[in-house]
Amino acid sequence: MTTDAKPRIKITYATLRNDNEELHALYEAGVQASTAGLGRHHRNFIDGLWVEGSAGTFEVRTPIDTDIVLGTFARGDAGDVEQAVDAARRAQPAWRRTPWQDRLTILRRAAELISERQMVYGADMAWEVGKNRLEALGEVEEAADLIRYYAQTMEHNEGYDHPMDNLGDASVHTRTVLRPHGVFAVISPFNFPMALAAGPIGAAVMAGNTVVFKPSSTSPLTGINLVQAFADAGLPAGVVNFVMGPGDTVGEALQTSRGIDGIVFTGSYDVGYRLYKSFSTLWPRPCIVEMGGKNPAIVTRKADLEEAAEGIMRSAFGFGGQKCSANSRVYVDAQVHDELIRLLVEKTEKISIGNPISREYWLGPVIDAKAVARHQQAVAEARQDGRVFSGGEHLTDGDLARGFYVEPTVVGLPAGHRLFQDELFAPFTAVSKVGSLSEALALANDSTYGLTAGIYSEDPGEVERFLDEIEAGVLYVNRRAGATTGAWPGVQAFGGWKGSGSTGKAGLSMYYVAQFMREQSHTVVD
Repeated sequence: MTTDAKPRIKITYATLRNDNEELHALYEAGVQASTAGLGRHHRNFIDGLWVEGSAGTFEVRTPIDTDIVLGTFARGDAGDVEQAVDAARRAQPAWRRTPWQDRLTILRRAAELISERQMVYGADMAWEVGKNRLEALGEVEEAADLIRYYAQTMEHNEGYDHPMDNLGDASVHTRTVLRPHGVFAVISPFNFPMALAAGPIGAAVMAGNTVVFKPSSTSPLTGINLVQAFADAGLPAGVVNFVMGPGDTVGEALQTSRGIDGIVFTGSYDVGYRLYKSFSTLWPRPCIVEMGGKNPAIVTRKADLEEAAEGIMRSAFGFGGQKCSANSRVYVDAQVHDELIRLLVEKTEKISIGNPISREYWLGPVIDAKAVARHQQAVAEARQDGRVFSGGEHLTDGDLARGFYVEPTVVGLPAGHRLFQDELFAPFTAVSKVGSLSEALALANDSTYGLTAGIYSEDPGEVERFLDEIEAGVLYVNRRAGATTGAWPGVQAFGGWKGSGSTGKAGLSMYYVAQFMREQSHTVVD
């Protein structure tokens, strides 16, 4: 999916092998370049200029080793947000009138720049949030592919301008067109700091909107890299603006600004649902919120248990379970429960834990001390109310003491326990025995969330029933690469039902860009 003369190495979330020597050599060079840039000062981006924040600066350290400073960053406030909104509003009329084909040309150029810079951007992300190299490189590639795929869907829809029928009068010409709303706010999370910003920003901008973007204060460096790629691709001043700072100031100002016509938020259910209920004031405004998941895997007695254990392990513990799609609960038929646990524990205890910059480690740290505390609280409850099959410790030996490292944890608990309901964002999965597929489906659906779900069964009837009855937006069957994780642009649509999403339309799919536009009917009489 690139115009480079030499084919690039493509890494996705379904990549299982880690033995490509060329890739590792390229990544090591990226790590060197990234490491040389640690400790720098970074500014906001408003109206095409890199500017200081009005509220001073803040420091970010890596969760890998808190002795290492990633950099200092400009701290914005409500005044900076209004400057960014004003810049976006001034830029929007000219950007809206720019032919959509020209908008796509610029955005595709940005996607190519992201791919060309994949190794450095991936290393920056690894330092910033603790992803291993395949996870970080996969996310950078996903960010580029999101832009490419959304541009493709807009092209296939001819800019969302379609002729309609008439009632037989040849002098009457009717069309339906989609028009941009104006200015979108995009508030992105720490766990996918590039993909979950590039997707909504790219879609909003190619639709003719302009954007004010606030990254997580935990992962601002990746946001800066993304904005730099957009600027270097030739986006006009004011089309994408960038303000760093806390949610209770910068985020709140974006949510309440009269100059914001729509908003995209990815984060917790509590914050997202509160935003969804409060964002519209004078009239409804688009509010696209993705609010996490408590994602089940079902293992029937007719499953390939080795395949199931591998898929559960990868989805439960990839990036330390800090994915809205993580497989955090498992319902397994009682007849095969013990064997599944044996295989799952065996695979879990082979996971290498350490500094994810190094090739040898698959699992790095969780994001901060609060995540460690959540994990340890869950482990304590599991020890009291059930059984810890594997893991559970806070790792503090040697260099690990300077980071936020915990063991991936498999526990057995009664199905009604709160750890089957509450999203933890930690490497922790709970397993419960069930007596039938009917019981497993009922338990799986008994949740506020409905993002992803998976099943392992060699019985086509069981699979068909799962696909028909499960209440979730992203479904996987017999997937070794991940029981509930691993969606890719144009391959799997990714969006939640119930408390996991607000629109019923998914990202990574052909329906996404249209959510940033509103329909207008044109009837013209000669």
